[in-house]
Amino acid sequence: MERREEQPGAAGAGAAPALDFTVENVEKDPEWPAPAQSCAVLQALHQLYYDPNIENKNLAQKWLMQAQVSPQAWHFSWQLLQPDKVPEIQYFGASALHIKISRYWSDIPTDQYESLKAQLFTQITRFASGSKIVLTRLCVALASLALSMMPDAWPCAVADMVRLFQAEDSPVDGQGRCLALLELLTVLPEEFQTSRLPQYRKSLVRTSLAVECGAVFPLLEQLLQQPSSPSCVRQKVLKCFSSWVQLEVPLQDCEALIQAAFAALQDSELFDSSVEAIVNAISQPDAQRYVNTLLKLIPLVLGLQDQLRQAVQNGDMETSHGICRIAVALGENHSRALLDQVEHWQSFLALVNMIMFCTGIPGHFPVNETTSSLTLTFWYTLQDDILSFEAEKQAVYQQVYRPVYFQLVDVLLHKAQFPSDEEYGFWSSDEKEQFRIYRVDISDTLMYVYEMLGAELLSNLYDKLGRLLTSSEEPYSWQHTEALLYGFQSIAETIDVNYSDVVPGLIGLIPRISISNVQLADTVMFTIGALSEWLADHPVMINSVLPLVLHALGNPELSISSVSTLKKICRECKYDLPPYAANIVAVSQDVLMKQIHKTSQCMWLMQALGFLLSALQVEEILKNLHSLISPYIQQLEKLAEEIPNPSNKLAIVHILGLLSNLFTTLDVSHHEDDHEGPELRKLPVPQGPNPVVVVLQQVFQLIQKVLSKWLNDAQVVEAVCAIFEKSVKTLLDDFAPMVPQLCEMLGRMYSTIPQASALDLTRQLVHIFAHEPAHFPPIEALFLLVTSVTLTLFQQGPRDHPDIVDSFMQLLAQALKRKPDLFLCERLDVKAVFQCAVLALKFPEAPTVKASCGFFTELLPRCGEVEPVGKVVQEDGRMLLIAVLEAIGGQASRSLMDCFADILFALNKHCFSLLSVWIKEALQSPGFPSARLSPEQKDTFSQQILRERVNKRRVKEMVKEFTLLCRGLHGTDYTADY
Repeated sequence: MERREEQPGAAGAGAAPALDFTVENVEKDPEWPAPAQSCAVLQALHQLYYDPNIENKNLAQKWLMQAQVSPQAWHFSWQLLQPDKVPEIQYFGASALHIKISRYWSDIPTDQYESLKAQLFTQITRFASGSKIVLTRLCVALASLALSMMPDAWPCAVADMVRLFQAEDSPVDGQGRCLALLELLTVLPEEFQTSRLPQYRKSLVRTSLAVECGAVFPLLEQLLQQPSSPSCVRQKVLKCFSSWVQLEVPLQDCEALIQAAFAALQDSELFDSSVEAIVNAISQPDAQRYVNTLLKLIPLVLGLQDQLRQAVQNGDMETSHGICRIAVALGENHSRALLDQVEHWQSFLALVNMIMFCTGIPGHFPVNETTSSLTLTFWYTLQDDILSFEAEKQAVYQQVYRPVYFQLVDVLLHKAQFPSDEEYGFWSSDEKEQFRIYRVDISDTLMYVYEMLGAELLSNLYDKLGRLLTSSEEPYSWQHTEALLYGFQSIAETIDVNYSDVVPGLIGLIPRISISNVQLADTVMFTIGALSEWLADHPVMINSVLPLVLHALGNPELSISSVSTLKKICRECKYDLPPYAANIVAVSQDVLMKQIHKTSQCMWLMQALGFLLSALQVEEILKNLHSLISPYIQQLEKLAEEIPNPSNKLAIVHILGLLSNLFTTLDVSHHEDDHEGPELRKLPVPQGPNPVVVVLQQVFQLIQKVLSKWLNDAQVVEAVCAIFEKSVKTLLDDFAPMVPQLCEMLGRMYSTIPQASALDLTRQLVHIFAHEPAHFPPIEALFLLVTSVTLTLFQQGPRDHPDIVDSFMQLLAQALKRKPDLFLCERLDVKAVFQCAVLALKFPEAPTVKASCGFFTELLPRCGEVEPVGKVVQEDGRMLLIAVLEAIGGQASRSLMDCFADILFALNKHCFSLLSVWIKEALQSPGFPSARLSPEQKDTFSQQILRERVNKRRVKEMVKEFTLLCRGLHGTDYTADY
């Protein structure tokens, strides 16, 4: 491409910024001061690389990004590639060329294709012995050009590249030319994978490249097998091969190169590149079709076993990791295809055993080894494939592989063992966290393996644990004990072990475990927790383990495991715990008072006590509640007298949180048990006031006093509301005596300082009590009050309170769903509510918009039954439609289109005659809802919507299609993300 006034791309880049990218500016002295908009590219580059001022760097970077896409980039790019420029500047020039070619290809006149191609070849040849980073960018630019020209304008692009770089008349030495060609061939498939080619072009180019690999692979084979090829060339060959196989080249076409790559594994310099090439070749999805080639690969992989053992013996983690990747790639991607070859079962079993060796590789992950984790997915895959066969074939493979999976369990439990305390003490926090995650992966694998091995697996673990705890011959190892328990816990957490005949024995063994270590104690706790459902069916065994749990509660290091286990026991076994209740409450109170546990564990403990108390007689509940919460009430009374400060606030929120978590699970009417069925042992429903209500009524004045001082603090208000909200959800109708006074408190609270949490609690009250005639008056008064206050907030400007608007919309929707009569009240300004909801549709916050759409989808179906609603829709419905169309036209996120489609569907279904007039009028306005739409497109959309009154899914599809047209995205690749 020669220098001339009109460069490629100038014609079609009218949108580029009018910046001064002249050759003179390119060559300006970098010492000159930088004008704001017309500094030279060269100066901007110096500013980007060398100016210590971060603002100047950012300005230069922004300016250079604009420069790269400008029409002048075609000109200055070549200037920046001149030999007298430093590599950083040459790199920018090459990058600018790539951007112009890849993104603005349509701007290049066809008669300049050959000129551009020739210049790129010239530059690549020149940089073959120059800067490698610049060479790579130029290769990427030429690759992009080739992809844009293939297959029509440049049908044999790859073959031409090979021929041109093999020409003997080049000034560059043979090795330099070879490396440059290999770099070009390597980046070509990579550029294809990331290219922005339209789908139909991508398919054509992929086919063309598949044909062209015939010009690449023979060259790569020749270079890799030549003894005289330098190491740098062979490494580049392997990387090039690795790049090409990702184009899904038939595996049989790769055989020779794969074998050469296996041979190259013996060369330490080529090892990593060889591994990558082999793994990529084996892992391509289409490879499973070439079973004969896969069978030839098994001996090659098995041939690496000596090298693998040697690497493990020498502590060479990189080599063992690489060989394991190869074995797993073959096994994991093709286990089904290889299992199908029944006559080759022994060679595949040998591969499985090799992967087992990798799973059990000596050392502790991730400190002494990093390989074993790679194999875990393989064991899932192999099991799934075995269990997917028909019964007869499955039985054969079960016989072969059940012993393998029992061995796997032993290996995994060995790998899950903790190191010695001394060694573990030297591990970093990151290593400990990686080990924790690794153990979770092992736990998941064991749980999965149970599907194949069944009850025999539990018996196996129990027998080993029993021998370990009763044998006097071997020295006791807490790590071994912990791992066996961990395996049991992994299975019991997700599998129903209630019918297992080994669980009683295990429960009997647990108290015999000598617990002198935090990790072991944690696992004992979690194992007991995992068996809590079994304990509920065998209550006689509770006393064997409950003392251990209560003892552990006093140890802060066992906080999570002990509290979560007690919570599980109290939830599952509550009807069998009354004999132990006094002890549980006393121990819990003691640890709560001593502040042994963090806030979240304190909350769990209160939930546990709520479950426990639920099963007691009312007198017992009240007695225990009094002793349990009296200290907190006294503390709260003291705090209520003090001047508000941050320390007070934390204490208040903590106490309120404890109460709300207690009331969340304290359910004397056993609502949560209703789904369990009539056979569940339930206590008789108590007569008289609910204990929670009694307590709430006793502390109500105190809570109001706290509120009066902390009304400005959203966190405290939220904590107060949480107490009542969780109580309402748990107690349901039992909460009735509290409704009048709570409605009154909420009204005063919201009138003083509106907060979203008060609206959420109001919504709960509406949901549960609005349909009850006795409770309707206070509910109605509260609903009218919060609506009036919120409407005033809208008049003042609601944009600062999206959370309040969100909660308000949800409240309105709940009112319409549960008690539409609330909208019949004369004091409710339905028109103002409607207009505020339309305004809320235009908020930028997605949850608020969704809540507003939800309100309208509840409101519109009630046009006929609720007269004020029908009237306001008739008067202001057009305003709603305009807001919806504006949102679809581009003012709202595309992720919200289904919500707006719901409104259109509701309008069409319940207000058809009005919608048919409004939509035609609205879409007649020029440029509405988008200037990109033609009158025909708008007319088609309105007709489609009006025709579809039954299928909501079709309306959603129409809206999605229409919004893409409005945004100019229809038919683009970008739409694939949604």
